[in-house]
Amino acid sequence: MFSQLLRERPDLAATVANLVEDHGMIASILSRVRELADGAAQSRAPALEAIRRELDGLAAIMESHFGYEERTISQALDDGDVIRS
Repeated sequence: MFSQLLRERPDLAATVANLVEDHGMIASILSRVRELADGAAQSRAPALEAIRRELDGLAAIMESHFGYEERTISQALDDGDVIRS
């Protein structure tokens, strides 16, 4: 979707770059959570606390990401300016 959006709205390039960066951070956190969860079987308490911290970070990034996306991308989509099927 980002490619199509950029073709029709190149003025949103910085916004899309920020969203792509957020997606990378989210993927990284999810990968760490998976690794921590795999290790939790051997060592419950420390691993569970680490997972909680990662999930707290994920929640904060996701909340910020969706708010930013709503403000910057949704208006263009709602106006029908981009991505017509």
